[in-house]
This record gives sequence, C-alpha cells and structure tokens, in this order.
Amino acid sequence: MTRARAEVGDLVSDANGRRAIVTDIRQSTDWVLRPESGSPTTEWETGEPGTLDVIETRADRLSREKTT
Repeated sequence: MTRARAEVGDLVSDANGRRAIVTDIRQSTDWVLRPESGSPTTEWETGEPGTLDVIETRADRLSREKTT
C-alpha cells in the first residue's frame, strides 16, 4: 500500500529499511518515528516523508487487532 505521505499511527519502512510507527508530525516538516517494537522511548526523525513507505495504515492496524 502506498500513500502520498505517512500519517500518525501508520506502520512504515524508512529509507534504511527500519520498520517504525509514526508518532508525531512536527510543523508539517519532521516525521517522528519509533520502533515497531522495543523501547517506546527510542525515536528518530526524518524531514523527508517521501522516503517513508506505508506498510499498514493506523486504521487497518487497529481493525486487524480487533479481530485477533
């Protein structure tokens, strides 16, 4: 699934192939990411949202989690 830009809560793959959850978008310029699993305090940013590939949207993830 590809969308123009990742949104908060989406599961993405960054330019380095790391899977992450988008936790914040600051001033429409910096996307804040945290690992899909592991430490919730680890985070990094990207100013290039076009390098993020959406793996699963937040809505799809929540829907899937409700059914399992």
